[in-house]
Amino acid sequence: MSVTPKRLAILVGGGPAPGINSVIGAATIRAALEGVEVVGIMDGFKWIMQGDITHVKELTIDKVSRIHFTGGSYLGTARDNPTKKKETLDNVVTSLVRLNVDKLITIGGDDTAYSAMKVEERAAGRIRVVHVPKTIDNDLDLPHGTPTFGYQTARHVGVEIVKNLMVDAQTTSRWYFVVSMGRKAGHLALGIGKAAGATLTIIPEEFPEGYIPLSQIVDILVGAIIKRLSYGRSDGVAILAEGLAERLNPEELHALKHAERDDFGHIRLAEISFGDVVKKQVQKRLKEFGIKVTIVSKDIGYELRCADPIPFDMEYTRDLGYTAAQFILDGGNAAMVSIQNGHFVPLYFKDILDPVTKKTRVRMVDVSSEYYFIARRYMLRLNKADFEDAFELSKYATTAGISVEEFRKQFEYLIERDLLYQYLDRQKIRVTGQESNLAHKPRELREKNAKKVEAAEAEAVKSKE
Repeated sequence: MSVTPKRLAILVGGGPAPGINSVIGAATIRAALEGVEVVGIMDGFKWIMQGDITHVKELTIDKVSRIHFTGGSYLGTARDNPTKKKETLDNVVTSLVRLNVDKLITIGGDDTAYSAMKVEERAAGRIRVVHVPKTIDNDLDLPHGTPTFGYQTARHVGVEIVKNLMVDAQTTSRWYFVVSMGRKAGHLALGIGKAAGATLTIIPEEFPEGYIPLSQIVDILVGAIIKRLSYGRSDGVAILAEGLAERLNPEELHALKHAERDDFGHIRLAEISFGDVVKKQVQKRLKEFGIKVTIVSKDIGYELRCADPIPFDMEYTRDLGYTAAQFILDGGNAAMVSIQNGHFVPLYFKDILDPVTKKTRVRMVDVSSEYYFIARRYMLRLNKADFEDAFELSKYATTAGISVEEFRKQFEYLIERDLLYQYLDRQKIRVTGQESNLAHKPRELREKNAKKVEAAEAEAVKSKE
């Protein structure tokens, strides 16, 4: 009696990300060249968790050889969660067995990685499972410096959008508040803001744990607007990570109380209009100082997810697709694939599980790093040096129409609560440099300061003689 050869299945879960099709293509070609039949599972776990095995697609070299150029997903995607019920998890395993599948490659973010891990456990050796990390949020538990695929393309497209908004802001003398996708971490927002040279970027990681006061976010923005006005500029672009909304107290943002959630329990942040909420609060706060500024809120995220991948992601995802297929064909199991310093490194599910949440860990922006420190140095927002410089402080207070003492009273707390300065005080950041507003001072003050520096240097040389 002949035995039907076992098949490899590929499934995509979660939100779209540039490069998905390149993973599908690379994995399919590698398996096909080994003589293994490949089948694509349509729409994530949506159908097979119901026991429906009719939504599948045969994958061959001819069908996938050119899909790596395109965005979107050749197999569709969905956020359906098979781990909520034992029955649906069993249906996934049974459906795959009925399809004669004993090898499964999942492509997705942290939720899909968790689902993959639970499917592997439930299959109890009948199905080997390997996960390819995908998310434009760049927040999967990979070593810092190793991006998730799709992030670089999303950042590239996001920078082009922000670059145009920066020109529009300067042309029309207005501010843009750009809310960037990133459910928990601020990687995408910071990556876009730093690369584009946006006026400032605000991410959740710069705040201590717990709720973030909405008033603090508002004051950071108001402080930046006042500071920029004092330099004669009434325009700017602020990037806000959407994950800030998830850290707000629901009592402050009532929309959070009744917000729609996805199948994994995450708030659909795009439904909250976070940018509009912040915009209204900032305008209300500026009115207290008699300042009127035109502000436009703009969400970016959906425009980034299905963009055609840039060459970086096309190449990167070919590596990931190949290693995922070869690893599982060689007997590998229960791991997430990664490419680190050009080498394949499997990250086993048991090692990437958060002991508290029992789910895969989320990688946050390290605000004690030089990477973040440098980003902050190029932002225009209130900093510690401002409150140590009588000239600058007086200028900001005059712009706000209040006394220096009152300005200090209303805004200096931002510095005291800023994690960056806490890390600087602990000397956790090695390459720093002095904060200075010298470039913004009148010429005569700059020359006076230069003479002071020359005198100090001359004195230092003299003391050594």
